[in-house]
Amino acid sequence: MAGKLLDTIQYPNDIRKLMPEQLPQLAAELREFIIDIVSVKEGHLGASLGVVELTIALHYVFDTPNDLLVWDVGHQAYGHKILTGRKDNFDTNRQLGGISGFPKRSESEYDTFGTGHSSTSISAALGMAIASQIKGDTAKNHIAVIGDASIASGMAFEGLNHAGVTDANLLVILNDNAIGIDPSVGALKHYLTQVKDGRNPRQNNMIKSLNFDYTGPVDGHDFTTLLKELTKLKNTKGPKFLHIITTKGKGLKQAEEDQVKYHAPGKFDKLTGEVLAVADSHLPPKYQDVFGLTLVELAQQNPKIIGITPAMPSGSSMKFMMEAFPQRAIDVGIAEQHAVTLAAGMATQGMVVFCNIYSTFLQRAYDQVIHDVALQNLPVIFCLDRAGLVGEDGATHHGVFDIAYLNCIPNLIIFAPLNESELRNILYTAQLGLEHPIAIRYPRGRSQNVNWQLPFLKIEMGKAVPLKTGTDVAVLSTGTIGNNVAISISESEKSSLFSHYHFGFVKPLDEDALHAIFKSHKKIITVEDGTVIGGFGSSIIFFAAKNNYSLEIKTLGVPDSFIEHGSTSELQHYCNIDVKSLSDIFSAC
Repeated sequence: MAGKLLDTIQYPNDIRKLMPEQLPQLAAELREFIIDIVSVKEGHLGASLGVVELTIALHYVFDTPNDLLVWDVGHQAYGHKILTGRKDNFDTNRQLGGISGFPKRSESEYDTFGTGHSSTSISAALGMAIASQIKGDTAKNHIAVIGDASIASGMAFEGLNHAGVTDANLLVILNDNAIGIDPSVGALKHYLTQVKDGRNPRQNNMIKSLNFDYTGPVDGHDFTTLLKELTKLKNTKGPKFLHIITTKGKGLKQAEEDQVKYHAPGKFDKLTGEVLAVADSHLPPKYQDVFGLTLVELAQQNPKIIGITPAMPSGSSMKFMMEAFPQRAIDVGIAEQHAVTLAAGMATQGMVVFCNIYSTFLQRAYDQVIHDVALQNLPVIFCLDRAGLVGEDGATHHGVFDIAYLNCIPNLIIFAPLNESELRNILYTAQLGLEHPIAIRYPRGRSQNVNWQLPFLKIEMGKAVPLKTGTDVAVLSTGTIGNNVAISISESEKSSLFSHYHFGFVKPLDEDALHAIFKSHKKIITVEDGTVIGGFGSSIIFFAAKNNYSLEIKTLGVPDSFIEHGSTSELQHYCNIDVKSLSDIFSAC
């Protein structure tokens, strides 16, 4: 790559030395660089390709990092990272010990706010702008870049609503490409489409009505326009709004044509753009597909079943329900709070509602789970995809807190299946009718067995399952991490010493089984893929204290720290819950 413009760029100051007519060449080289790395190392592709021109223009016009730039979510920040001192180690992106796939304050002064969940940029940048006002720094600019899917979230509207009654020096840039991970939905999408098509009179502009200085829509791939508008807005005080139109995946034909697949396509041929095929016909299904296909099967039998997802129909496999029963499967957009309360409202009318949300995103609707569902004891079925350690997406996406944050909520059942068959059977059992809401947590990735579509079996509520009988040590596990436990025990020279119990039900605990276990063993070990503080192991310790048992209890799981990015196996090893670590622990007993 010798002689290329990108070779001369380490930081934004280097970009500002270029002539405007050189920027298209830099954009082409930056796209090529992103494609070269992501095709081999994987990651989020389409979003970053779509904002290459915007990224360069922002750093060209504004005095970053003195001017503060916030990227919403951060899927689109690869170009930003490459141009802000991380080009030479970008190939470590999302790998253990490497740079994060999302903006991260501890990584660079150019990452002014850590992001990974959507719709936070406007509030964060507004907070920075107000702080600058208070400090008397009126020259500093504060820029929030947000997508058309993220801006539909309630928090983004809250930020706009507040910003419009301030004189804060805030610029909101709407990157409008009509898609988040899946295509954008909702009335706001239709409004923005009308604006883009010129069918909405400027005097009825909703952004102007919120007291923003509105500009747009403009071509987000045209440097002449971008530089002109950004320079003008840089020197305009108060809340400003720039509406740009971009194409997700710009510059890679396949990524432009199949924007869902190329959001994060895995490994692909950088020359042809074709995703490298993985021979998976003989592999067990992904847990998300077990959920999605089972839901369709159940919905064929039960007309009261409704599916809800906040903007993740592909990622959660709710897409199967949407294809089979479009009137009974709803994508509400990036609106977890609304999704939960919508489900609660439907449940009051006797509908059987499967509300499918990634574990890490249910955190965003915590009050609704408590106030709108559990307090009213409505039997909503929460299906928590991506529970546990999720790998390369890192600290913002690990679903390791759900047991702890749900365990304290009255009326709520918590279940973690051991494998795909148990996930299938708990979905069947839940739709038969429960007296309480239930949260079913299952991991990212593939399940255990190829032959999984077996006849449904009803699961007895609140019962633990003995998997192996031993003499001295009882290992209690919950969820799919129990498969690591089973392998470790089977390979141990001391296998006869160990009993193994699967506690699918974290709440309610099977206290009858626990009494028998505590009375017949010398030591207890708990294993979970969630945080040990407040998690399953904590519940076992509480049970022991309440019942005056004095056995030694060792809790294994995610330690009291934010776990960074790496492969799931690497992170399980870090947490001492992979097969080898468990084997070492069991051998020392």
